Amino acid sequence: MTSVQVDEKHGGPEGPGNTSEEGYQRGLGNRQIQMIAIGGAIGTGLFLGAGKAISKAGPSLILAYAVAGLVIFFIMRALGELLMYRPVSGSFSEYAREFLGPFWGYVTGWTYWLFWVVTGITEVTAAAEYVQYWEESIPQWVSALGFTVLLFGINLISVKLFGEMEFWFSMIKVTAILGMILIGLGVITLGFSDAGDTASFSLLWSEGGFFPKGIGGTLMTLQIVMFAFLAVELVGVTAGEATNPRETLPKAINTVPWRIALFYLGALIIILSVVSWTVFEPGVSPFVAAFAKIGLPAGAGIVNFVVLTAALSSCNSGMYSTGRMLRDLALNGQGPRFFTVLSPKGLPLRGTTVSAACMLVGVWINYQWPGEAFNYVVSFATISGMWAWIMILSAQLVYRRKVNRGLLPRSDFQAPGYPWTSVFALAFIGFVIVLMGIDEDARVSLYCAPIWGAAMVVSYFVIKSRDPEVFARKDHTAPAPTAAGKD
Repeated sequence: MTSVQVDEKHGGPEGPGNTSEEGYQRGLGNRQIQMIAIGGAIGTGLFLGAGKAISKAGPSLILAYAVAGLVIFFIMRALGELLMYRPVSGSFSEYAREFLGPFWGYVTGWTYWLFWVVTGITEVTAAAEYVQYWEESIPQWVSALGFTVLLFGINLISVKLFGEMEFWFSMIKVTAILGMILIGLGVITLGFSDAGDTASFSLLWSEGGFFPKGIGGTLMTLQIVMFAFLAVELVGVTAGEATNPRETLPKAINTVPWRIALFYLGALIIILSVVSWTVFEPGVSPFVAAFAKIGLPAGAGIVNFVVLTAALSSCNSGMYSTGRMLRDLALNGQGPRFFTVLSPKGLPLRGTTVSAACMLVGVWINYQWPGEAFNYVVSFATISGMWAWIMILSAQLVYRRKVNRGLLPRSDFQAPGYPWTSVFALAFIGFVIVLMGIDEDARVSLYCAPIWGAAMVVSYFVIKSRDPEVFARKDHTAPAPTAAGKD
């Protein structure tokens, strides 16, 4: 049985007409999926968090992004293999449920929901900080409240509008980064602007070397680096609403290497060649600081607008994904049935509304601790987001073992290097978690994780005691009529 035959058994990935198997409207076209995939990897982790990372590691941050980017590609190819086996809106929560067990699907669904709520708080916090670039008199909490309400309204209308907003948000980010790279190259090669006399690629190693804070300093930035890549897996959640998931999703996933090379490595190489790494400091966008140092204050204002849209884009994605994840949990009996209802336009408005209300906690955080709000939530978002990656890789390893035994159909989009690429990615994530335990600023997330885990275990047994069938395994496919292979 091929993965295409699996689709036929389930009514096809597109379902009847333009409606998915789960009842969603397939309103996300190819150009929207591509830009969602691109934009998912470009957010406040690069535009705001990189300032702190540069101050900790110097130019060697480029190497940290390169290694982490390779790991992200391995994760995305593992996700792509699962998506082509069975493209569903529940995505990695569904795969964890199928291949690792109902408990792991339950934990993954709720943890990913929590991740996006916390990330939404992070992004509105960053957006509020960007507003203060123009008008410091506006309290951060006021801006955070306004942005939360605005994005919630967008997600009430239609999935197509969400896709259009993400398309243009991503287009702004992509255009701006390309523009910054070209201007930076002009400063380095032609010598114009205030930084023209000192701009040089030699700044990557002349100011204390490529590792000015040592290897240890570089390693301690990996938590910030991994946070920058969180949300790249969002393309998997769109599977249930993509017009042609089998065509668009592999294309989107295969763009990961050049996206990382251009938008992260390319941009950082140029910025750190234009301005010495010693200029940058935590809490200040390196892009804004670089343009200000060059002597282009108007350019800094433009970049500030761009990074503002990046933050809003990520929060918009959070509004989108949380509603879908709550509905997936509800459909499997692992969440309140209240969330199963779709609007006439195929939108999970109830889940989106509850999630947006939870994101309003970010308004309170900005009110209580306006200076530290971003740092407080980054570390917790990182650990909860990485859980989804761990589940993707683990589910893919189990799935491939079943394929090799002839128990399941082979995916049309196999991850390369099985099993070593997935094992390496899992080990790398484990290493980052250990580093988070060493980092005093990030350690708070490891204190919160056991509390959340305990809540998941208790709630799991409570639900199971009431209805054991909720956590019964489901048979999604018939055995593949092929000879068993090696494990």
